[in-house]
Amino acid sequence: MRGSTGPIKTLLMAAACALLAACGGGDDGGGGPTPTPSPSPSPSPTPTPSGPASDCPADFDNGGVIAGKRNCILPDRIVADLSLPNRPGTVYSLAGRVEVGRDLGGDGRDPSGIPVTLTIEPGVVVFGSGGLDYLVVNRGSKLQAVGTAEAPIIFTSRANLEGLASDDSQGQWGGVILLGRAPISDCLANVPGGSTYCEQGYEGLADTLYGGGTADDSSGALQYVQIRYAGFELAPDQEINGLTLAGVGSGTLLDHIQVHNSADDGIETFGGRANARYLVLTGNDDDSLDTDQGYQGFIQFVIAAQRMGGQSGDEMIEADSPGNEDSLPRQWTRLANFTFIQRSTRTGSAILLRGGTDYTLVGGVVVTPGTCIDIDATNGSTIRDADPAREDRGPPVFRSVALSCGAGAYAEDGDVPAATIRALFEHAEYENNPALASSLVDLFVNGPNETDVPAFDAATLGDFMTTTDYIGAVRDANDRWYRGWTCDSRTADFGSEAPCTQVQFREQGAQGA
Repeated sequence: MRGSTGPIKTLLMAAACALLAACGGGDDGGGGPTPTPSPSPSPSPTPTPSGPASDCPADFDNGGVIAGKRNCILPDRIVADLSLPNRPGTVYSLAGRVEVGRDLGGDGRDPSGIPVTLTIEPGVVVFGSGGLDYLVVNRGSKLQAVGTAEAPIIFTSRANLEGLASDDSQGQWGGVILLGRAPISDCLANVPGGSTYCEQGYEGLADTLYGGGTADDSSGALQYVQIRYAGFELAPDQEINGLTLAGVGSGTLLDHIQVHNSADDGIETFGGRANARYLVLTGNDDDSLDTDQGYQGFIQFVIAAQRMGGQSGDEMIEADSPGNEDSLPRQWTRLANFTFIQRSTRTGSAILLRGGTDYTLVGGVVVTPGTCIDIDATNGSTIRDADPAREDRGPPVFRSVALSCGAGAYAEDGDVPAATIRALFEHAEYENNPALASSLVDLFVNGPNETDVPAFDAATLGDFMTTTDYIGAVRDANDRWYRGWTCDSRTADFGSEAPCTQVQFREQGAQGA
C-alpha cells in the first residue's frame, strides 16, 4: 500500500492539479560496459489492443481505468525490489514524487539507506498526470528499464495516454531523475570537488542528494526507452528535465534513449562519469544536451532536432552553467557522431561552451539559422592553456566537424573573439568544414557533402567509443539504428509505427491480478 504523503506533499499535489487540471479519482484514475548494437528491425504488426485488466498486481494501488487500461499506481517510496510487469490492459502511474530506495550517501554507508531495484519490463507504459509527478532513483538504488527495439519502454503523460497531446505539447509531467555516487565538482560542504563527501542537492531539493567518490557507480540501465512530454519548473531556474543524470557513474548502461518535447533540457548531466550512445533528442524546449558540474564522459551517436517554427529550444549543447566555471574537477565531455538540427530563432549559437569545460567534439554535423559555436571563457578572460596542476586539458577540440550556419560559424559576443574560435576550428590538420553546404536527407541522414568530410577515428578518444568512417549520427539510408523503437513527430520522422502523440501498447503475458 502507499505511504502517507504528508501535508506538504498533499498541498503540492493539489496545486499541481489546479494548475494542470490533470488529477482525477475512481475509474478516471490518478496521478560501464555497453551492448553491441544491431540494426533495429522493421516495424512489427500492431498488436490487438486489450481491455482493462481486472485489477492491479499486489504491490500497486488500483487507480481505476484510464484510456481503456487499468491504472496501477506506484508506491510513494519503493523500499523493496519491485517489478512492473508487462501485462494486458495495464498501465502504471506516478502520483507525486516516487522514490526508489533510500539514499545510501556518497560513501554508500548511510545506515538509514535502503538499496533497491525497480525493474520495468519491455513494452510497459508509465505516466504522470502533472508536473509534480516524477521518478527519483536515489544513490545506491537502480532503475532497470530495459526495453527492446520491438517493445520500448515509454514514460509519458496522462494527456498523451488519453490522446490529448499535440506536436507542441510539453511539460505535462515531471521526468526521470537518476542520483548516483560518482564525482561532481560543486559541493554543499567545504570539501574537495570530486571527493567521496562532495555532494549536492538536485535543483534546490535538499533531500535529493547526489555525488560521491565512486566513478564506476551503477544506477542501473536505460535501454530502448522513450521519455515524452516531461519537464517542470520546481522554482525559478530549478527545473526537472526529461532525463536527469546527477552524479551517475560509468557502471550505468545508457543507450537507445529518446527524449521528446521536454519543457526543459532533453538530457542534463550534473557531474558524474556516465557514458551514453544512440540518443534521439527531439523537440526539447531548452537545451538538447546540457552538461555541468565536472561531468566527464563519452557520448556517441546523437540525433538532436528542435521543433519547427523557430520558437522552441535554446542551444543544442550547453556546457557548464554560469558561476561554476572554476570549480574542480573540470568537465571533460567527449562527443562523437552527432547531427544537430537547430531551428530556434530565439537563442544564440548551436553550441555554447563555457570556460569551465574541456570539450572534445569529433565527427559532427551542425545545421542552424544562427551561429554555430560560442565559447565563453571564465570571467571574460581568454581561453587558458592546458595546466596539468589544475586538471585543465586546454581549449575545446574539434575534429571532422562540419558547420552549416546561417549567421556565421562563430559568435562575436564580446567574450572569446570569433577570430580565436576560428583559429581553434580551422586548423588545416583538423579536417573541419566551417561552411558546409548541407545535403542532409530526411532531416538528419548524411548526403554526399557530409559523406565527403573526412572522418576522425573516435575510438582513439577512449574504449567506450567505436570506430566509424563517417561524420554525423546517421551514415546513410541503410543506417537504421534509430528506426522502430522511437516515436514519430512533426519534428522528425523516425520510421516508427505510431506518432509521439499516440501511445502504442506492446502487451504480453496473461491478464489478471
